Amino acid sequence: MPTIRLTVNGRPYTVDAEPQTSLLSVLREQLDLTGSKYGCGEGQCGACTVLIDGKAQRSCVTKVSSVSQKQITTIEGLARGDQLHPVQAAFLEEGAMQCGYCTSGMIMSAVALLQRNPAPKENEIIDFMDGNVCRCGTYPRIVRAIQKAAKVATASSAAKGAGR
Repeated sequence: MPTIRLTVNGRPYTVDAEPQTSLLSVLREQLDLTGSKYGCGEGQCGACTVLIDGKAQRSCVTKVSSVSQKQITTIEGLARGDQLHPVQAAFLEEGAMQCGYCTSGMIMSAVALLQRNPAPKENEIIDFMDGNVCRCGTYPRIVRAIQKAAKVATASSAAKGAGR
């Protein structure tokens, strides 16, 4: 079996996997990073979303061989010690989950959105998050959480800029 080198959450890993194996399978089964969930297996529900070089990507349809030279970030890599990422904190504050199955994928997509557009309008959030499915229907709370995280990030950036 071929050896593949990965960088996940800033850490290097060497895994034995067939090149066609899904990134999701490697994350969950070999690296024990189980925050990304298997939903549809077709890249349509978003439960498996991770960031690859900062962009949201469905890990269930991403071949592990295609990401060997890229930076992979999973839900486990967002927090810094005890400090939650602003999107994670906003999801908790807004109660933007019920069963929690879609939550990691929703958060990872939201992080990608806010990196690309730090102050999205409601319709931009809805459009960007369209590929993430929540069977519990907490969409209004998810949108509010993303709006809250955007405000926190904007305020934090403004405070850092003022301190220079």
